Amino acid sequence: MQNADNLLRRIRESRDLADLWADAFEFDVRRRADDGSAQLVSGFPIVAIAGDFTGGAFYLCDTGKSIYPVLYASSEGEAGVIAADLRGALELALGFPYWRDCLKYSGGGSLDAMKLATEYLCRDLLRNRPDLTSEQRRVAEALNLEIRNPMELTARLHAVVLDTRSSFIFRDASGEYGCLFGQFPPSRNKLWR
Repeated sequence: MQNADNLLRRIRESRDLADLWADAFEFDVRRRADDGSAQLVSGFPIVAIAGDFTGGAFYLCDTGKSIYPVLYASSEGEAGVIAADLRGALELALGFPYWRDCLKYSGGGSLDAMKLATEYLCRDLLRNRPDLTSEQRRVAEALNLEIRNPMELTARLHAVVLDTRSSFIFRDASGEYGCLFGQFPPSRNKLWR
């Protein structure tokens, strides 16, 4: 957990860096609200580390090993592991800030659907955020992170969600959460036709 603590501390200590993470990459270390009801069915301890503007939350999962997977719980009742560790989760958010929408339009967990959604989402992202490349470089340099290709990140995300969905079942006061894979195919989005 030391590596995760170090990365989080570096983000928290720099207001500019924390602002950029929150605004451009939807990973806000200042949004760590937890009512104490969040838990994994397995009993593994979890720690809230960040949130996003939609009300979703990021958690480090203590599995008793030296690597702490990162779980994302949406405000819509879906949850699951998105990366094997914090560095992987940060590189996902950095390289592909629209990863949540990729899961939403996964057609129930189809990698092909996710790849198609990724093409559309990357187009939308560059149109909506023309300074993204310079923002990515700035964050990557500050934290010694790699900017990975969105298609590579999509394949990694698909694999980790598929591999861990039955082992990391999340619940809170509202009940047990469903899988991160959304049922919509990319064709459901009228803007992508």
